[in-house]
Amino acid sequence: MAKGIRDKVAILGMGCSKFGERWESGAEELMLEAFKEALADAGVDKKQLQAAWFSTAIDEVHVGKSGIPLSMTLRLDNIPVTHVENMCASGTEAFRGAVYAVASGAVDFALALGVEKLKDTGYGGLPGGRGAPLQQLWNANGTAPGNFAQLASAYQAAHGVGYDDIKKAIGHVSWKSHQNGAKNAKAHLQKAVEMDTILNAPMIAAPLGLFDCCGVSDGAAAAIVTTPEIAKSLGRHDVISVKALQLSVSNGSESGFNSWDGSYFHTTRIASKKAYEEAGIKNPREEVSMFEVHDCFSVTELVTMEDLHISETGKGWKDVLDGFYDADGKIPCQIDGGLKCFGHPIGASGLRMLYEMYLQLQGKAGPRQLKDPRIGMTHNLGGSPRENVASVSIIGRLDA
Repeated sequence: MAKGIRDKVAILGMGCSKFGERWESGAEELMLEAFKEALADAGVDKKQLQAAWFSTAIDEVHVGKSGIPLSMTLRLDNIPVTHVENMCASGTEAFRGAVYAVASGAVDFALALGVEKLKDTGYGGLPGGRGAPLQQLWNANGTAPGNFAQLASAYQAAHGVGYDDIKKAIGHVSWKSHQNGAKNAKAHLQKAVEMDTILNAPMIAAPLGLFDCCGVSDGAAAAIVTTPEIAKSLGRHDVISVKALQLSVSNGSESGFNSWDGSYFHTTRIASKKAYEEAGIKNPREEVSMFEVHDCFSVTELVTMEDLHISETGKGWKDVLDGFYDADGKIPCQIDGGLKCFGHPIGASGLRMLYEMYLQLQGKAGPRQLKDPRIGMTHNLGGSPRENVASVSIIGRLDA
C-alpha cells in the first residue's frame, strides 16, 4: 500500500535569482544565479548531482526544448535531465520529479530548477494560444482577468457577498502582499501601496482593479534534494523535509457539466485534502504555520484559502479583512510578497514559493522572518477556474 512521500526526502539547498525586469540577463544567467546559491547552500560538489528536472512553460520563446539548455548552461556531468511543463505548476513539477527520484532510491542527489524570462517576449501578459484546437472550444474569447473576474462574481453570488465587501477584501489581499514584498530584496516590486490607491486604481475586469492582478517577470529558482540520512551525515542539524506533494488536474467536470457553480477551485480542494492526509495533518488551520499560494489575481488567493480548508467556505473574505493572513496574523500568507510582488515567471514560481518556506523554516528570512514556523505549504494553479492544474506541496522541520 502506498505510504506517500512524508519525511523520505530532505531539501539540502535552495537558491533564487532576483526577480524583475532583467534586461541585462538571459535565461542562462538567471539559471546560474539560482543554481550557484543552491549549490553553495547544499555544500556539495556539482559532480555529486545524479539527475535533474528542468521547468519552463513557454520554452519556445526564450529557452528551447529538452533538457539540453539546463545541462549546457550548468555544464552538468552528462546526467539525465528531464524537461517538464505543466502550466503554472511547472516549477513544482520539477521539484516533484527530483523528490520522487531520491525517494525511490534511484539517486542520492537530484536538482530541480525552473526559469522563465518573459519581459522581453513583447507580451504585456502571458502569451496565449497554447491549447489544442478542441481544448480551445471550451475557452473561446476568454482572457485571464475576465476568467478570474467571473470567479469573483460567482463567489459573490454563491455566498451573498456585496460588491463593496468583495472589493475591500481583495484590496486587502493586495495591500498585504505589497506590505510584505517591501521587505524582500529579491522581489520585483518592493513598495508598500496604500489601500486608497488600490481601491481607486483603474478597473481591469470588475471587480479586479490594476492592483488585483500580478504582472509578468523574469526569474529562476532551484532546489537540491537528498535523503534526511545523507543530510544529517553532511552535518545538517536543521533538516527540512518534504511532507506531501499532490497534484490534481481538471477532467472537464467543471466546465462540461452543471455540478460546478464557478465559485471555487475543484482541483485545489482535492489536492489539498490528499496533501493533508499524506502529511498527517488533521487540522490545517491549527497545524500549518504559513502559506504561499497562487495569487495570480487577488480573488484567487481569497478563494484558495477556502479550498485549502483553512477558511470556512463563504467566510474567507471575513478572515482576510480580520487580518488572519497578514504577516502578524494567525497564519501569514504570501510573506515574501507573492506573485503580486514577484511577478510570475511561470517555470520558476513554484520553486520560488518553496524557497521562501525553506528560508522561513531555517530562520533565515531576514526582516520578514516569522516566529518559529514549523510547517509551510505552497499552492500553484495553472489555467482558468474552470480548467486547471492544481499542485500542493507541504514541507517542514523533520521533527514536525
